[in-house]
Amino acid sequence: MQTATSPNIYQLSEEQLAVRDAARDFAQSELWAGVIERDEHQKFPAEQIKKMGELGFMGMMVSPEYGGSGLDTVSYVLAMEEISKVDASCSVIMSVNNSLVCWGLEKYGTEEQKQKYLPRLCSGEIIGAFALSEPEAGSDATSQRTTAEDKGDHYLLNGTKNWITNGTTASVYLVIAQTNPELKSRGINVLIVDKDTPGFVQGPKENKLGIRGSDTCSLMFTDVKVPKENRIGDDGFGFKFAMQVLAGGRIGIASQALGIASGSLELSLKYAKERKAFGVEIAKHQAIQFKLADMATNVDAARLLCLQAAADKDAGHDYGKSGAMAKLFASKVAMDAAVEAVQIHGGYGFVKEYHVERFMRDAKITQIYEGTSEIQKIVISRDILK
Repeated sequence: MQTATSPNIYQLSEEQLAVRDAARDFAQSELWAGVIERDEHQKFPAEQIKKMGELGFMGMMVSPEYGGSGLDTVSYVLAMEEISKVDASCSVIMSVNNSLVCWGLEKYGTEEQKQKYLPRLCSGEIIGAFALSEPEAGSDATSQRTTAEDKGDHYLLNGTKNWITNGTTASVYLVIAQTNPELKSRGINVLIVDKDTPGFVQGPKENKLGIRGSDTCSLMFTDVKVPKENRIGDDGFGFKFAMQVLAGGRIGIASQALGIASGSLELSLKYAKERKAFGVEIAKHQAIQFKLADMATNVDAARLLCLQAAADKDAGHDYGKSGAMAKLFASKVAMDAAVEAVQIHGGYGFVKEYHVERFMRDAKITQIYEGTSEIQKIVISRDILK
């Protein structure tokens, strides 16, 4: 429910609408043509990501002082939806770079760290990755087995991370590791690790169900020497850092899910007006009309939740609950809408050229990464029961 003090999410500014339209134009003109091939061959969209950087989509919320676009989170949500309508692989690369890496560096990094990394991350010259998940630490982020042993002027990093988006293509990694196990979550640090650091190895790309154009892999650290100046925040700040960036990251993934859902709806509407059955367009059959009505209602509701979370963040309000609600609901809407899109397309929905089978495969991960749906319910219930 919107209260008297809640930010108004119903009136978009001319600048926000311009960002949305620019993202839509880019997605339709630059991403659509090759998206099936990139999915089929797990081809990383390097050229497209570079162009997204040139257009300002890779550092949307970063201050212009550091090469960013200086835009608000609402604009970011609108752009993420439009990119995700066409290519969710590109949008997750964009989301990680914006929400987890750039935002975390600008919010908590030193001036030297910001100057060194942000301009190149925002321009698309390089991309970033966020390394939290481990074989034994997925939803339970406190159980970090990767260690960062304090050696005075540097840390010695050892361990394995997995499911890392941008894992093989990133140039800079924000790595969460345990320094003081006796302090548990308060003994965790976050370290900036450059790609070519000795002892740091990227594993092979995972062969995934969906978002196949983005690269996901494991990372291995063997006696990796990380200078103390590469630590973000005070000693023991790592877990809090991870929770803060993930709270914002959920808004990005919620927006990705929204885009998959709205893309499924748009293709379904188009197909329903063209395909005939029993002598009339299938859009004239009530069974199809009801499916489209449910999809449209849920897409609009998901969009409002995403915009509310973004508006909360922009206003400086607590956005933990609203971000979790947006991700929980939008990811379910994405999965449901994609399944219905395949059903509406019938046999054509089962083949790649009609795109909706890809949407169905891409949608599932939005219920899993950056906090599963079950984790979102924990976040929400804790907040409402306080």
